[in-house]
Amino acid sequence: MKHNFNGKILNIPDKEIQHFMKSYEISQDEAIQLWLEDEGYLDNEEAEELTKKAQENRVTATIHNAKGDKKKTTKVKVVKVSDEKATLFKEIFENVSENHENVEILKENKLIQVKIGEKTFKIDLIEQRQPKK
Repeated sequence: MKHNFNGKILNIPDKEIQHFMKSYEISQDEAIQLWLEDEGYLDNEEAEELTKKAQENRVTATIHNAKGDKKKTTKVKVVKVSDEKATLFKEIFENVSENHENVEILKENKLIQVKIGEKTFKIDLIEQRQPKK
């Protein structure tokens, strides 16, 4: 919907006007005025007064700090590697290293990268957990 506001043509979304009319049970003119106030084209004394009161009472500061100033401490992830996995990883790395030139460990006990010609291959060793009983 096009609306002339002080010689300036504003394009007001029809959906928002309809939403205001249904939600607040107001007329179309009141819905347009509400939209203009929400978008900052008009001043709403009551809303400004409530905002000023909230700022004086530091209500918004309380709301924004509700989570607290404490920052979550991150724990260092400890990776437990079984002896079997470590042995198998070492054997795979040695075997691949004997047969190919460009072999490197990307992650210890986890990932090996092999370059053969222009192609790159990655070997990812994953140990399956025992199912819980």
